[in-house]
Amino acid sequence: MVTPTTRSCLITGGAGFVGSHLTRTLLTDSDTSVTLVDNFVRGRQDEELDQLRASPRVTVLTGDICNPDFYRQLDGQAFDEVYHLAAIIGVKNVLERPHQVIRVNGMGTLALLDWFVESNSGKLLFSSTSEAYAWTTSFHELPIPTPEDVPLSLTDLSNPRASYAGSKIFGELAVHHYCEQAQKRFAIVRYHNVYGPRMGFEHVIPELFQRAVAGEDPLVVYSPHHQRAFCYVEDAVRATITAMRDSRGDNGTFNIGNDEEEVEIGDLAARILRRVRPGGTIVPKEAANDPISRRCPDISRAREQLSFQPEISLDEGLDRTLEWYGRRLKREAA
Repeated sequence: MVTPTTRSCLITGGAGFVGSHLTRTLLTDSDTSVTLVDNFVRGRQDEELDQLRASPRVTVLTGDICNPDFYRQLDGQAFDEVYHLAAIIGVKNVLERPHQVIRVNGMGTLALLDWFVESNSGKLLFSSTSEAYAWTTSFHELPIPTPEDVPLSLTDLSNPRASYAGSKIFGELAVHHYCEQAQKRFAIVRYHNVYGPRMGFEHVIPELFQRAVAGEDPLVVYSPHHQRAFCYVEDAVRATITAMRDSRGDNGTFNIGNDEEEVEIGDLAARILRRVRPGGTIVPKEAANDPISRRCPDISRAREQLSFQPEISLDEGLDRTLEWYGRRLKREAA
């Protein structure tokens, strides 16, 4: 017998990294049901997704959110909470297929908004990114940590990396004006270097870990003096749900990250190497495709309006993340 639920949630990109962690957290409330939408181009069909799919309170739909016909699968449903996480991200993807970045991140958001404003669904949360600030530094000197109300700019539009920042800025613009016109509630979260188990191997932490485990010595570290502020996924999910459910988050834009533990990439690599191969050495090398030397969010607004405070330290987050990846690599090698 399926227990009746009182809160229904829709997550686009639900089979992805943040989407799966968000789903698992939402399901801790027995009154909540979750519908996951994914095209499985990047989202993974793995053990974690199978565990979520096994719940009678989870529905998984496969489809292209850019196609207006897809929304017929929702069969006129109205959701209390709509989390729009679907996007093409990652430097490699952005450099190799910027046209698809624009299509999915731009057209997908518009198609979702066309459905959302005509539905009886409650509130929409749009996931944006720290990359929204990245190119503004070519025109303005931004404060760091960076607050939400600074200007957003793009540089050379022929640069493939502009496709990601541009598509997310466009998404924020579309969400603001569609929802305000339709008098629908929304929230926008700008994620800053969120990491954790199941994030794939194309991000700096799992990528460094995989090469260290493989025995690369010395370990090549790109842009070792660049500074980042990493946020563990559990903290990011908690802030995301609060932005959705707390009325103080209505129609607001919030940086989501951890401003308390900025770290140089070289130091991050050293922490990973100590866990894998103590005594290993590092060799620095400059990255060609990341001109932004320092990123750190000002999360004052999230602290004040959402009572958000990061709880997972970088070392604890690394322990949890690398333990998961260690098990994954062992299974793949077996």
